[in-house]
Amino acid sequence: LKFRLAGYPRKHNEGRVEVFYNDEWGTICDDDFTLANAHVLCRHLGFVAATGWAHSAKYGKGVGRIWLDNLNCAGAEKSVGDCKHRGWGNSDCSHEEDAGVICKDERIPGFKDSNVIEVSELLGRSPQSQLPGAVPWGSPGVGQPSPAAGQCKGQGQRVQLRVGRPLTPALPTVRLCLRFPSPCRLFMERQQLNYRLHSVSCTGTEVHLSMCTFEFYRGNASAACAAGMPAVVSCVPGPLFATGNGHKKKQRQQQQGQPRLRLKGGAKVGEGRVEVLKGSEWGTICDDRWNLLSASVVCRELGFGSAKEALTGARMGQGTGPIHINEVQCLGTEKSLWSCPFKNITQEDCKHTEDAAVRCNIPYMGYENLIRLSGGRSRFEGRVEVAVGAADGAQPRWGLVCGEGWGTLEAMVACRQLGLGFANHGLQETWYWDASNVTEMVLSGVKCAGHEMSLSHCQHHGTSLNCRNTGTRFAAGVICSETASDLLLHAPLVQETAYIEDRPLHMLYCAAEENCLSSSARLANWPYGHRRLLRFSSQIHNNGRADFRPKAGRHSWVWHECH
Repeated sequence: LKFRLAGYPRKHNEGRVEVFYNDEWGTICDDDFTLANAHVLCRHLGFVAATGWAHSAKYGKGVGRIWLDNLNCAGAEKSVGDCKHRGWGNSDCSHEEDAGVICKDERIPGFKDSNVIEVSELLGRSPQSQLPGAVPWGSPGVGQPSPAAGQCKGQGQRVQLRVGRPLTPALPTVRLCLRFPSPCRLFMERQQLNYRLHSVSCTGTEVHLSMCTFEFYRGNASAACAAGMPAVVSCVPGPLFATGNGHKKKQRQQQQGQPRLRLKGGAKVGEGRVEVLKGSEWGTICDDRWNLLSASVVCRELGFGSAKEALTGARMGQGTGPIHINEVQCLGTEKSLWSCPFKNITQEDCKHTEDAAVRCNIPYMGYENLIRLSGGRSRFEGRVEVAVGAADGAQPRWGLVCGEGWGTLEAMVACRQLGLGFANHGLQETWYWDASNVTEMVLSGVKCAGHEMSLSHCQHHGTSLNCRNTGTRFAAGVICSETASDLLLHAPLVQETAYIEDRPLHMLYCAAEENCLSSSARLANWPYGHRRLLRFSSQIHNNGRADFRPKAGRHSWVWHECH
């Protein structure tokens, strides 16, 4: 059995329930439908539970067979097939009675569906997570050259896969892992390896190796592939991940012209709400028909790998301005999103609650191993410590960052490098986090633009440390957050509503007490005369994914006469 949500309009976690049975998609009748039925169906769809259900084809009428009628689940069943019903295909309903569900917006951990690919990162993990027969990480030829293979260092990567228990009878879980052996040693290691797959055939548009056609080796896997070699790939990093890219990003953008595609609102590199530039105005994409193929075209165009998640329902925050396009239907071969078929839409067709977003696969760069936090109350805060001198295989030396000039932009880069999301605060003094034996200052003059992936990509003084206060209390610190507010001024409204007003002085006493008037107002002949004021209205939109100052209740707000 396979299940999917369909219909319009809907969010990503609701819709008409359709079931694939006997090689045909069909619907479920709403007769005797209950919340318990919805719980079982939502778990089939990868959500933890249901919050409601819908009757009378709320999400539109389906087509084809009505597979189930008078469905009666207790709620704890593992499959709809275990629930009571009239029998497959036995129904007296019409499609005007198609049932829908509203699922809780929380995924079952590890669940895989058409819009999500779970990729296991075995790189550099413990020996228990390695494949049987795999060469341990750190052995000669894996990540470091042996004396005999030094001349071949880094030319290729052996492809290894972990094959798990199938999630459905139709599609086994195949997970991809890249390691870094020397190609010169592959032939010698060949007999030690266990081969699982052969005849792998991809068209190139697939977002994951498990979506290609392939065959399993049966029987003795170690004796397989007698006439072949392990598959080897050589990957080219995207422009964002090229060595020494940190200072050249803006130069490169200027050479290529203004980009027409960007990600906003994401806490990590390679994720965010998709925004497109059309007619000199940035706008969003509606999530109707948004899937992994279209998301992968976006990811590759931006210099990342394929997409691991196509997000719907404004999961990366709601955008502002126009919604430019809808129903993007990429084939996967396109080099740009603009080459894909799509519909131009009006504002009435979609709302910003349906903004599409992506999470992309990105190369493993190991930046998070060169930074850590100490002394904080949680893993999201603390004094910043960085590793220096780790090049050429040397043992890294941990040290502190000078707090002079340290601010929000530098904290943003540090939190991104740590994988902890956004920066709430960048702190120049951290005496209250004095809980580490690291006392030496090793980095000063850090100045970031905010887009860098590592503090080493920012400007800094290098080996010539220049810090007035080298005591540990003046070391830089951060407080990170997985979500953040992002306030945006409605600039056109300011322009449209601005006007000049001559206001009598006797109406400006409160404004004068609040120092809202210019200093020359003190010399005026109160209460006679007037002041000439620039008046305008203002709107602030929160473009982020968290409340702005949520701990400040309305009782603590102050009405200010100037405003």
